[in-house]
Amino acid sequence: MTLSTRTMAFALHSTAALAPARRVSPRRGRTVASRASARPEADVAETPIALARAMRTARDAAVALAASAAVLSCAGPAAARLEGVNNPQMLPPGPPVEVLDVAGYLTKGEVSRLTSEVRNLEKDTGIKLRVLAQAYPNTPGLAVKDYWSVDDDTVVFVADPGLGNILNFSVGANVDLEVPPSFWTRLASKYGTKFYWQENGEEASISNAVSAIDSCFREDSGRNKCAKIQAEFGEEPSSGKFGKKFFGQ
Repeated sequence: MTLSTRTMAFALHSTAALAPARRVSPRRGRTVASRASARPEADVAETPIALARAMRTARDAAVALAASAAVLSCAGPAAARLEGVNNPQMLPPGPPVEVLDVAGYLTKGEVSRLTSEVRNLEKDTGIKLRVLAQAYPNTPGLAVKDYWSVDDDTVVFVADPGLGNILNFSVGANVDLEVPPSFWTRLASKYGTKFYWQENGEEASISNAVSAIDSCFREDSGRNKCAKIQAEFGEEPSSGKFGKKFFGQ
């Protein structure tokens, strides 16, 4: 399986494995760079939209799920040297949990709070947000795909500071139609940088990212959807039809 890079430097092969949805939608221009060269020049240069879609493809893939596999194979030039991981033995027994912290970044209380938040989000919107906090190579890796039944309505959020930016995402195809690709880049830039998580801790990065995603997904569809990264206390709650059911807002 070959690796490709994207704006956020996520690895494609991990996405392909965890989020099969990423291999679809030729009509939306989601073609990997290596395939773009095979297209007629006029087609490749279509408009800024074509370029944005090409960049989205790379992002998707990477955003990936990296999930874990090398997972996260994600992350920059170093990603090309990471090997895929598949350790189902690291998964907890019993029913699947929505927030899986195998690295110990989150307190038990925060795991419980985040679990309630993502469950409410799924109940209200139908979107499945799943969180994996790991320290590559100590990760369940690709095993989370079946564990969480990853599909087109799933976003897998992999938190791993060893990848450079702690925030990495694999976005299902249906979610990708609703959420602008720039949202993930802006989110990672705000709460995922090494400076941020070293100053505030891994838990702060993870919690703020989940909150921002929750706000984004609850907003009404439209060109201004997810225009703001809303996560910290004091920020305005989402004005979407679902509202912000969290932190008493």
